[in-house]
Amino acid sequence: MESDTGPAPQKEEASGAEARFSFDRMAVERFRQAFPLARWSDERRSWFVPGKTAARRIDRWLAQEAALRAPHDDSKGRDAFAFDPISSQYLEIADDLRIRTPYLRAVLEELRAVPWASWDDELRAWRVQFRSYEELRRRWPSIEKAAQQAEPEERKGQRAAARNTESYRAAQKRAAERRRHRYPLPVQDLPTLGRAVATEQYGTVVFTEISGELVELSDAAAFYSHGLPANGDFVWGRWRSATLAELVSTWPARLSAEPTNASAAGGAQRLPNLELPSKSPESGA
Repeated sequence: MESDTGPAPQKEEASGAEARFSFDRMAVERFRQAFPLARWSDERRSWFVPGKTAARRIDRWLAQEAALRAPHDDSKGRDAFAFDPISSQYLEIADDLRIRTPYLRAVLEELRAVPWASWDDELRAWRVQFRSYEELRRRWPSIEKAAQQAEPEERKGQRAAARNTESYRAAQKRAAERRRHRYPLPVQDLPTLGRAVATEQYGTVVFTEISGELVELSDAAAFYSHGLPANGDFVWGRWRSATLAELVSTWPARLSAEPTNASAAGGAQRLPNLELPSKSPESGA
């Protein structure tokens, strides 16, 4: 006698939605009156409301609750401000809290995380309701510090200080070397002029001239230490950036570049040539 070996039907999860809000005894009573079937979950730390329309009903109740609590929460926020005010050049007190700072992404992220904060395009300021004062107070040290660092005078001082660092001077030297559009090439393995070539330092370029000038390894090692051996002859090659047409009409050679003889080049990597297509990519070659 054959038996049904299919999987046992699984119990469908009850439809519904979760509700979370700050604890308040009166708010809990109002919630239970609005949702008599709601059950509290210690594990999830939230209320579960059954029903297919639970999410919409919860959102509507939360909006009504926020409107009901707004005057009371604003009053509490004003009292908190009076007891522990924020004194800052970036904060103006009016019917609400208005914040003006130099533009900085870090400041925007902090303000967007404050409830009831919104940007007023006419005032060119962020407006925060007093009901969110505690959260604003908690985030204010980060907001003010970031705003101070974004001040023009502060940025000018930071740039001046950066110019006195070794890393800044090294970056300036690398930029100056790149503007010379030269590259050390091994005498025994010169690239083809006018062809796209992949380089370690500047990506894909096209060499236009071999100057014949020998490279002083001691001078070039600071910029091209990845490919200069202790011995061997190198000459300077002049290059330009590859055009879009040159890039799309070439692709890496099938034979990957191999290290040159270690005894002759000290393990330097050869420049991998890029080859022109013999057929169009659509031909399936």
